Amino acid sequence: MLERLMEKKLNQKLSQAGVCFDGPNIWDPQVRDRRLYARILKQGTLGLGEAYVEGWWECKALDQFFYRLLHYGIDRQTSYPLLAWRKWWARISNLQTVRRAFMVGKQHYDVGNNLYKRMLDPLLIYSCGYWQTAESLADAQVDKLHLVFDKLQLKSGMRVLDIGCGWGGAARYAAQHYGVEVVGVSISKQQVDLANAHKGDLPVDYIYQDYRDLQGRFDRIYSIGMFEHVGQKNYRTYLAKVSGLLVDDGLFLLHTIGKNISSPACDPWIDRYIFPNGALPSIQQIGKACEGVFVVEDMHNFGPDYDTTLQAWHHNFTQAWPQLENNYDPTFRRMWEYYLLSCAGAFRARDIQVWQWVLSPKGLPLTYRSPR
Repeated sequence: MLERLMEKKLNQKLSQAGVCFDGPNIWDPQVRDRRLYARILKQGTLGLGEAYVEGWWECKALDQFFYRLLHYGIDRQTSYPLLAWRKWWARISNLQTVRRAFMVGKQHYDVGNNLYKRMLDPLLIYSCGYWQTAESLADAQVDKLHLVFDKLQLKSGMRVLDIGCGWGGAARYAAQHYGVEVVGVSISKQQVDLANAHKGDLPVDYIYQDYRDLQGRFDRIYSIGMFEHVGQKNYRTYLAKVSGLLVDDGLFLLHTIGKNISSPACDPWIDRYIFPNGALPSIQQIGKACEGVFVVEDMHNFGPDYDTTLQAWHHNFTQAWPQLENNYDPTFRRMWEYYLLSCAGAFRARDIQVWQWVLSPKGLPLTYRSPR
Protein backbone atom coordinates (compact mmCIF):
# COMPACT_ATOMS: atom_id res chain seq x y z
CA MET A 1 0.00 0.00 0.00
CA LEU A 2 2.80 2.45 0.94
CA GLU A 3 4.66 1.69 -2.29
CA ARG A 4 1.50 2.41 -4.26
CA LEU A 5 1.13 5.79 -2.56
CA MET A 6 4.76 6.69 -3.25
CA GLU A 7 4.42 5.59 -6.88
CA LYS A 8 1.30 7.72 -7.24
CA LYS A 9 3.03 10.74 -5.71
CA LEU A 10 5.99 10.47 -8.06
CA ASN A 11 3.83 9.83 -11.12
CA GLN A 12 1.82 12.95 -10.36
CA LYS A 13 5.02 14.99 -10.61
CA LEU A 14 6.34 13.15 -13.66
CA SER A 15 3.04 13.53 -15.51
CA GLN A 16 3.80 17.23 -15.97
CA ALA A 17 6.65 16.12 -18.24
CA GLY A 18 4.69 13.36 -19.97
CA VAL A 19 6.62 10.67 -18.09
CA CYS A 20 5.15 7.69 -16.21
CA PHE A 21 6.69 4.75 -14.37
CA ASP A 22 6.12 1.60 -16.45
CA GLY A 23 4.54 3.73 -19.18
CA PRO A 24 4.53 2.87 -22.92
CA ASN A 25 7.01 5.50 -24.16
CA ILE A 26 10.72 4.93 -24.70
CA TRP A 27 11.51 7.62 -22.11
CA ASP A 28 9.31 6.02 -19.42
CA PRO A 29 11.25 4.27 -16.60
CA GLN A 30 10.50 0.56 -16.29
CA VAL A 31 10.64 -0.48 -12.64
CA ARG A 32 12.42 -3.72 -11.71
CA ASP A 33 12.50 -3.15 -7.95
CA ARG A 34 9.61 -1.39 -6.27
CA ARG A 35 11.84 -0.08 -3.49
CA LEU A 36 12.83 2.51 -6.10
CA TYR A 37 10.05 4.92 -5.12
CA ALA A 38 11.12 5.22 -1.50
CA ARG A 39 14.74 5.59 -2.55
CA ILE A 40 13.96 8.49 -4.89
CA LEU A 41 11.78 10.27 -2.34
CA LYS A 42 14.52 9.94 0.28
CA GLN A 43 17.67 10.56 -1.78
CA GLY A 44 16.58 12.40 -4.93
CA THR A 45 18.89 12.19 -7.93
CA LEU A 46 21.55 10.33 -5.95
CA GLY A 47 19.13 7.50 -5.23
CA LEU A 48 17.78 7.62 -8.78
CA GLY A 49 21.26 7.18 -10.27
CA GLU A 50 22.44 4.54 -7.82
CA ALA A 51 19.24 2.55 -8.38
CA TYR A 52 19.77 2.60 -12.15
CA VAL A 53 23.35 1.36 -11.85
CA GLU A 54 22.15 -1.41 -9.54
CA GLY A 55 19.47 -2.49 -12.04
CA TRP A 56 16.40 -1.33 -10.12
CA TRP A 57 14.99 0.37 -13.23
CA GLU A 58 15.53 0.50 -16.97
CA CYS A 59 14.84 3.06 -19.68
CA LYS A 60 15.17 2.72 -23.45
CA ALA A 61 15.98 6.43 -23.87
CA LEU A 62 17.70 7.83 -20.79
CA ASP A 63 18.59 11.04 -22.59
CA GLN A 64 14.93 11.71 -23.41
CA PHE A 65 13.88 10.87 -19.84
CA PHE A 66 16.32 13.45 -18.44
CA TYR A 67 15.46 16.00 -21.09
CA ARG A 68 11.83 15.87 -20.01
CA LEU A 69 12.65 15.79 -16.31
CA LEU A 70 14.82 18.91 -16.54
CA HIS A 71 12.95 20.82 -19.24
CA TYR A 72 9.80 20.81 -17.14
CA GLY A 73 11.68 21.52 -13.89
CA ILE A 74 10.56 18.34 -12.12
CA ASP A 75 13.91 18.16 -10.30
CA ARG A 76 13.25 21.54 -8.65
CA GLN A 77 9.83 20.68 -7.22
CA THR A 78 11.06 18.70 -4.23
CA SER A 79 13.80 19.48 -1.69
CA TYR A 80 15.98 16.70 -0.27
CA PRO A 81 17.84 16.93 3.06
CA LEU A 82 20.95 15.32 1.57
CA LEU A 83 21.16 17.92 -1.20
CA ALA A 84 20.57 20.78 1.21
CA TRP A 85 23.35 19.49 3.44
CA ARG A 86 25.76 19.18 0.49
CA LYS A 87 25.05 22.74 -0.62
CA TRP A 88 25.62 24.01 2.90
CA TRP A 89 28.92 22.12 3.21
CA ALA A 90 30.13 23.30 -0.19
CA ARG A 91 29.24 26.86 0.74
CA ILE A 92 31.29 26.93 3.96
CA SER A 93 34.23 24.74 2.92
CA ASN A 94 36.75 24.63 0.07
CA LEU A 95 36.28 21.28 -1.67
CA GLN A 96 38.92 22.05 -4.29
CA THR A 97 42.08 22.68 -2.27
CA VAL A 98 45.47 21.77 -3.73
CA ARG A 99 45.43 18.52 -1.74
CA ARG A 100 41.97 17.56 -3.03
CA ALA A 101 42.54 18.77 -6.61
CA PHE A 102 44.09 15.49 -7.75
CA MET A 103 41.14 13.34 -6.61
CA VAL A 104 39.20 13.77 -9.84
CA GLY A 105 42.28 12.87 -11.86
CA LYS A 106 42.64 9.55 -10.10
CA GLN A 107 38.93 8.69 -10.02
CA HIS A 108 37.81 9.86 -13.47
CA TYR A 109 40.59 10.73 -15.89
CA ASP A 110 42.80 7.81 -14.84
CA VAL A 111 40.01 5.26 -15.29
CA GLY A 112 41.85 3.96 -18.36
CA ASN A 113 43.36 5.53 -21.47
CA ASN A 114 42.03 2.67 -23.58
CA LEU A 115 38.46 3.67 -22.71
CA TYR A 116 39.00 7.25 -23.81
CA LYS A 117 40.86 6.24 -26.97
CA ARG A 118 37.81 4.26 -28.07
CA MET A 119 35.22 6.81 -26.95
CA LEU A 120 36.75 10.09 -28.10
CA ASP A 121 38.00 11.48 -31.41
CA PRO A 122 41.54 10.81 -32.72
CA LEU A 123 42.93 13.88 -30.86
CA LEU A 124 41.33 12.69 -27.58
CA ILE A 125 39.54 15.98 -26.96
CA TYR A 126 37.30 15.43 -23.91
CA SER A 127 35.09 18.52 -24.16
CA CYS A 128 32.24 19.86 -26.26
CA GLY A 129 32.72 19.83 -30.02
CA TYR A 130 31.61 22.66 -32.30
CA TRP A 131 28.91 21.37 -34.67
CA GLN A 132 28.08 24.47 -36.69
CA THR A 133 29.12 22.78 -39.94
CA ALA A 134 30.75 19.54 -38.75
CA GLU A 135 29.24 16.17 -39.61
CA SER A 136 31.52 13.95 -37.52
CA LEU A 137 32.96 14.01 -34.02
CA ALA A 138 36.50 14.38 -35.37
CA ASP A 139 35.51 17.40 -37.48
CA ALA A 140 33.57 18.96 -34.61
CA GLN A 141 36.60 18.80 -32.33
CA VAL A 142 38.98 20.21 -34.94
CA ASP A 143 36.49 23.00 -35.65
CA LYS A 144 36.33 23.71 -31.90
CA LEU A 145 40.11 23.98 -31.72
CA HIS A 146 40.17 26.40 -34.66
CA LEU A 147 37.44 28.41 -32.93
CA VAL A 148 39.53 28.61 -29.74
CA PHE A 149 42.82 29.44 -31.45
CA ASP A 150 41.28 31.97 -33.83
CA LYS A 151 39.57 33.71 -30.91
CA LEU A 152 42.99 33.88 -29.23
CA GLN A 153 44.53 35.27 -32.43
CA LEU A 154 47.44 32.84 -32.21
CA LYS A 155 50.54 33.79 -34.16
CA SER A 156 53.70 31.84 -34.86
CA GLY A 157 56.31 32.18 -32.12
CA MET A 158 53.87 32.83 -29.28
CA ARG A 159 54.27 31.07 -25.93
CA VAL A 160 50.96 29.49 -24.90
CA LEU A 161 49.66 27.84 -21.72
CA ASP A 162 47.00 25.09 -21.76
CA ILE A 163 45.44 24.70 -18.28
CA GLY A 164 43.83 21.27 -18.09
CA CYS A 165 45.56 19.92 -21.19
CA GLY A 166 44.00 16.44 -21.13
CA TRP A 167 45.84 13.97 -23.33
CA GLY A 168 47.60 16.81 -25.13
CA GLY A 169 45.70 16.88 -28.42
CA ALA A 170 44.82 20.59 -28.35
CA ALA A 171 48.39 21.66 -27.53
CA ARG A 172 49.85 19.45 -30.26
CA TYR A 173 47.36 20.83 -32.77
CA ALA A 174 48.21 24.41 -31.82
CA ALA A 175 51.94 23.78 -32.13
CA GLN A 176 51.61 21.98 -35.45
CA HIS A 177 49.13 24.29 -37.19
CA TYR A 178 49.79 27.69 -35.57
CA GLY A 179 53.55 27.50 -34.94
CA VAL A 180 53.35 28.19 -31.21
CA GLU A 181 55.17 26.77 -28.18
CA VAL A 182 52.80 25.23 -25.62
CA VAL A 183 53.04 24.21 -21.97
CA GLY A 184 50.18 21.99 -20.79
CA VAL A 185 49.25 21.07 -17.22
CA SER A 186 46.91 18.38 -15.90
CA ILE A 187 46.07 16.74 -12.58
CA SER A 188 45.85 13.33 -14.30
CA LYS A 189 49.05 11.26 -14.32
CA GLN A 190 47.81 9.01 -17.12
CA GLN A 191 46.93 12.00 -19.28
CA VAL A 192 50.35 13.61 -18.85
CA ASP A 193 52.23 10.36 -19.48
CA LEU A 194 50.31 9.69 -22.70
CA ALA A 195 50.62 13.31 -23.85
CA ASN A 196 54.41 13.34 -23.39
CA ALA A 197 54.71 9.98 -25.12
CA HIS A 198 53.01 11.36 -28.25
CA LYS A 199 54.47 14.87 -28.53
CA GLY A 200 57.25 13.86 -30.90
CA ASP A 201 59.53 16.79 -31.76
CA LEU A 202 56.82 19.43 -31.40
CA PRO A 203 57.57 22.38 -29.04
CA VAL A 204 55.14 21.19 -26.37
CA ASP A 205 55.65 20.08 -22.79
CA TYR A 206 53.17 18.53 -20.38
CA ILE A 207 53.37 18.78 -16.60
CA TYR A 208 51.54 16.90 -13.82
CA GLN A 209 50.70 19.91 -11.67
CA ASP A 210 47.96 22.00 -10.06
CA TYR A 211 47.29 25.36 -11.69
CA ARG A 212 48.14 27.19 -8.46
CA ASP A 213 51.78 26.10 -8.77
CA LEU A 214 52.29 27.48 -12.29
CA GLN A 215 55.08 29.97 -13.00
CA GLY A 216 56.22 31.98 -16.02
CA ARG A 217 54.73 34.38 -18.57
CA PHE A 218 52.64 33.55 -21.61
CA ASP A 219 51.31 35.41 -24.63
CA ARG A 220 48.09 33.41 -24.64
CA ILE A 221 46.37 31.09 -22.19
CA TYR A 222 43.40 28.81 -22.69
CA SER A 223 41.53 26.38 -20.50
CA ILE A 224 39.09 23.93 -22.09
CA GLY A 225 36.81 21.95 -19.78
CA MET A 226 38.90 22.35 -16.62
CA PHE A 227 37.19 25.25 -14.81
CA GLU A 228 34.45 22.84 -13.68
CA HIS A 229 36.98 21.48 -11.16
CA VAL A 230 38.00 24.85 -9.69
CA GLY A 231 35.11 25.55 -7.29
CA GLN A 232 33.49 28.82 -6.26
CA LYS A 233 35.90 29.34 -3.37
CA ASN A 234 38.73 29.47 -5.88
CA TYR A 235 37.33 31.32 -8.90
CA ARG A 236 38.99 34.59 -7.90
CA THR A 237 42.26 32.81 -7.07
CA TYR A 238 42.20 31.02 -10.42
CA LEU A 239 41.57 34.13 -12.50
CA ALA A 240 44.11 36.18 -10.56
CA LYS A 241 46.68 33.42 -11.15
CA VAL A 242 45.93 33.39 -14.89
CA SER A 243 46.19 37.19 -15.03
CA GLY A 244 49.59 37.04 -13.35
CA LEU A 245 50.83 34.53 -15.93
CA LEU A 246 49.58 36.53 -18.93
CA VAL A 247 51.42 39.38 -20.65
CA ASP A 248 49.69 42.76 -20.48
CA ASP A 249 48.37 42.60 -24.05
CA GLY A 250 47.59 38.87 -23.88
CA LEU A 251 44.31 37.00 -24.17
CA PHE A 252 42.78 34.22 -22.09
CA LEU A 253 40.04 31.90 -23.36
CA LEU A 254 37.93 30.13 -20.76
CA HIS A 255 35.83 27.23 -22.09
CA THR A 256 33.57 25.82 -19.41
CA ILE A 257 30.27 24.13 -18.72
CA GLY A 258 28.00 26.49 -16.80
CA LYS A 259 24.67 26.51 -15.03
CA ASN A 260 21.79 28.94 -15.11
CA ILE A 261 21.46 29.44 -11.35
CA SER A 262 24.31 30.03 -8.91
CA SER A 263 24.89 27.12 -6.56
CA PRO A 264 27.96 25.88 -4.66
CA ALA A 265 27.36 22.17 -5.40
CA CYS A 266 26.69 19.99 -8.42
CA ASP A 267 24.41 16.98 -8.78
CA PRO A 268 25.19 14.54 -5.92
CA TRP A 269 25.34 11.46 -8.17
CA ILE A 270 27.77 13.14 -10.58
CA ASP A 271 29.82 14.33 -7.62
CA ARG A 272 30.07 10.88 -6.03
CA TYR A 273 30.63 8.70 -9.10
CA ILE A 274 31.94 10.85 -11.96
CA PHE A 275 33.52 14.20 -11.05
CA PRO A 276 34.32 14.38 -7.31
CA ASN A 277 34.41 17.93 -5.96
CA GLY A 278 33.08 19.32 -9.24
CA ALA A 279 31.11 22.56 -9.40
CA LEU A 280 29.55 24.30 -12.39
CA PRO A 281 29.89 28.09 -12.39
CA SER A 282 27.15 30.56 -13.24
CA ILE A 283 27.54 33.73 -15.30
CA GLN A 284 27.21 35.73 -12.09
CA GLN A 285 29.98 33.79 -10.35
CA ILE A 286 32.41 34.11 -13.26
CA GLY A 287 31.55 37.77 -13.77
CA LYS A 288 32.08 38.58 -10.11
CA ALA A 289 35.44 36.79 -10.10
CA CYS A 290 36.52 38.78 -13.18
CA GLU A 291 35.89 42.18 -11.59
CA GLY A 292 39.12 44.15 -11.37
CA VAL A 293 41.09 41.24 -12.86
CA PHE A 294 39.89 40.87 -16.46
CA VAL A 295 37.91 42.72 -19.09
CA VAL A 296 35.36 40.51 -20.85
CA GLU A 297 36.01 40.83 -24.58
CA ASP A 298 33.54 38.17 -25.72
CA MET A 299 31.19 35.47 -24.48
CA HIS A 300 29.81 32.67 -26.64
CA ASN A 301 27.23 30.02 -25.67
CA PHE A 302 26.90 26.85 -27.75
CA GLY A 303 25.53 24.50 -25.08
CA PRO A 304 23.28 22.42 -27.37
CA ASP A 305 26.40 21.22 -29.18
CA TYR A 306 27.32 19.20 -26.09
CA ASP A 307 24.19 17.10 -26.53
CA THR A 308 25.45 16.07 -29.97
CA THR A 309 28.96 15.47 -28.62
CA LEU A 310 27.73 13.25 -25.80
CA GLN A 311 25.56 11.26 -28.18
CA ALA A 312 28.64 10.62 -30.33
CA TRP A 313 30.66 9.54 -27.28
CA HIS A 314 27.87 7.22 -26.17
CA HIS A 315 27.69 5.66 -29.63
CA ASN A 316 31.46 5.06 -29.64
CA PHE A 317 31.37 3.65 -26.11
CA THR A 318 28.55 1.25 -26.96
CA GLN A 319 30.29 0.10 -30.14
CA ALA A 320 33.56 -0.44 -28.27
CA TRP A 321 32.10 -2.29 -25.28
CA PRO A 322 33.01 -5.78 -26.61
CA GLN A 323 36.67 -4.65 -26.57
CA LEU A 324 36.35 -2.99 -23.15
CA GLU A 325 34.27 -5.43 -21.11
CA ASN A 326 37.26 -7.50 -20.00
CA ASN A 327 38.57 -4.45 -18.12
CA TYR A 328 35.27 -3.09 -16.78
CA ASP A 329 32.32 -4.83 -15.18
CA PRO A 330 28.64 -4.45 -16.21
CA THR A 331 28.07 -2.05 -13.33
CA PHE A 332 30.66 0.31 -14.83
CA ARG A 333 28.89 0.13 -18.18
CA ARG A 334 25.56 1.15 -16.63
CA MET A 335 27.26 3.94 -14.67
CA TRP A 336 29.02 5.29 -17.76
CA GLU A 337 25.88 5.14 -19.93
CA TYR A 338 23.90 6.90 -17.22
CA TYR A 339 26.58 9.62 -17.03
CA LEU A 340 26.74 10.25 -20.77
CA LEU A 341 23.01 10.13 -21.48
CA SER A 342 21.84 12.04 -18.40
CA CYS A 343 24.24 14.84 -19.31
CA ALA A 344 23.04 14.77 -22.94
CA GLY A 345 19.49 15.26 -21.72
CA ALA A 346 20.55 18.11 -19.44
CA PHE A 347 22.20 20.04 -22.28
CA ARG A 348 19.20 19.39 -24.55
CA ALA A 349 16.93 20.81 -21.87
CA ARG A 350 19.22 23.88 -21.62
CA ASP A 351 19.59 23.14 -17.91
CA ILE A 352 23.36 23.51 -18.36
CA GLN A 353 25.38 25.44 -20.94
CA VAL A 354 28.77 25.64 -22.66
CA TRP A 355 30.45 29.04 -22.59
CA GLN A 356 33.61 30.41 -24.12
CA TRP A 357 34.79 33.63 -22.50
CA VAL A 358 37.56 35.70 -24.07
CA LEU A 359 39.26 37.84 -21.41
CA SER A 360 42.04 40.41 -21.48
CA PRO A 361 43.91 41.87 -18.48
CA LYS A 362 43.31 45.54 -19.31
CA GLY A 363 41.05 45.58 -22.34
CA LEU A 364 42.33 45.56 -25.90
CA PRO A 365 43.02 48.98 -27.47
CA LEU A 366 41.17 48.02 -30.64
CA THR A 367 37.68 46.52 -30.95
CA TYR A 368 37.83 42.76 -30.51
CA ARG A 369 35.99 40.84 -33.24
CA SER A 370 35.33 37.27 -32.19
CA PRO A 371 34.94 34.58 -34.83
CA ARG A 372 31.96 32.27 -34.78
